[in-house]
Amino acid sequence: MDVVDMAVVRAEDRQGVIEAWIRRGRGEGERGRRSERGSRTEAAVGVRFAFYGRTSTVEFQDRGTSHGWQREAAETVIAGRGVIVADFFDVGCTRRLPWAERPQAAALLAAITGPGRPFDAIVVGEYERAFAGDQFERMMPLFERWGVRVWLPEAGGPIDLGDPMHRALIVMLGAQSQREVLRSRHRVLAAMRVQACEQGRYLGGRPPYGYRLVDAGPHPNRAHARWGRRLQRLEPDPVTAPHVRWIFAERLAGRSMAGIARELNERGVPCPSAADQKRNPHRSGQGWTLQTVAAILGNPRYTGRQVWDRQRTEHEGPSGSEEAVSVRRRYPVWEWAVSKQVAHAPLVSEEEFVAAQAIRAARPNQDGNARAYLFSGLLRCRMCLRRMDAHWVNDRPGYRCRHGYSSAKTWAPARAKNLYIREDRMLTALAAHLPGRDPSELAQFLRSNDLVIVCDTATWTVAEADYSDGPAETDLFEQLKPGPHPFMG
Repeated sequence: MDVVDMAVVRAEDRQGVIEAWIRRGRGEGERGRRSERGSRTEAAVGVRFAFYGRTSTVEFQDRGTSHGWQREAAETVIAGRGVIVADFFDVGCTRRLPWAERPQAAALLAAITGPGRPFDAIVVGEYERAFAGDQFERMMPLFERWGVRVWLPEAGGPIDLGDPMHRALIVMLGAQSQREVLRSRHRVLAAMRVQACEQGRYLGGRPPYGYRLVDAGPHPNRAHARWGRRLQRLEPDPVTAPHVRWIFAERLAGRSMAGIARELNERGVPCPSAADQKRNPHRSGQGWTLQTVAAILGNPRYTGRQVWDRQRTEHEGPSGSEEAVSVRRRYPVWEWAVSKQVAHAPLVSEEEFVAAQAIRAARPNQDGNARAYLFSGLLRCRMCLRRMDAHWVNDRPGYRCRHGYSSAKTWAPARAKNLYIREDRMLTALAAHLPGRDPSELAQFLRSNDLVIVCDTATWTVAEADYSDGPAETDLFEQLKPGPHPFMG
């Protein structure tokens, strides 16, 4: 190494020898290529770009790495044509969100329409990082109105929807982004269903009240095991498990869910969100409610079975549009993923759990006797499709529909009259239509077949429980013909 080189090295000691060596090589390479690009490149260097990128999650993706490769891809597209002067990068945002709901994308939109815009065009590192479905086509009018062109690596430059090739490319990229989402979703959900049903594996989330999480050994995937990941399983919590057993015992004794919640509060038992505040920061933890008790009584995981996919968030509307909404939907029992074998220690037996689902607590009246309504929940009003309320009047059970009116609402003189049904006359009429069959068995038959009786002031009909637009034909019609209203009185 000669004296000149040594002097250069000493001058660059603070920056690092290797970094300085790389920069010198880069400068020589740039000088060698400059003559090849000519005046065309020099004229285009002045284009100012805003870079936009996105990463879906915070926990499972490294922001620096994701931002780095997307930025590099964007810089490759605009190499020799311009320079990035603004950087917008969203973290933890799904591609389904419209730009207006992504913090950095929203800031980019504001910069486009604001005064003194510091950039001339937008460049992204990958279509699917910025857009979903037909989102780009719906946003293009906004970009065109403000004179901002969008550069994509897949197009090798700016997009022009007036070009049939570019339009076809955008349609293909939109479909590909949707396909990736659907394919990944299907594969992940299918794998998780197998893990829950066949292996009884705990798949995450808050443990049910009455359980705690304990170590279940190394992860079955050897790569994950080498990274130190381990499985978890549910184990009865010695503090809260006795309360769960007590709740089921009281319910099986015929006690109402409201009564159970009231006693738990009176005894000062911490409710689930208060017992585990770390996992429930979004809940108040103020006390037990009827809904809390109902959720415990309706959770089959207390039988020792692993249960997954009871509810799921589904997206409705065009992906990435402002019209798209997320809906939390509960699935029917037969669609749940339930383990074939017991996966953890049960708090109640399967027989006790199933029996608790059929309990309908009867509220005692002033003399201490409970009032029973044979057809509770099985009668619907034909006029408004509401389920008729059980109603005790003149010392006998009956049913009524007030068409949505309650004492909390102002009386409307023009509203429809209440519909009243007497249970004794209903049984008499059903006996006439079902000779040789005990009408009291009909209630259980209707429930087991998911059927209801739809009534108005003139007629009654048997229909499916999800009756909305009209009675659905059922096999029961052969035995129980619709008839004139025999229940009034």
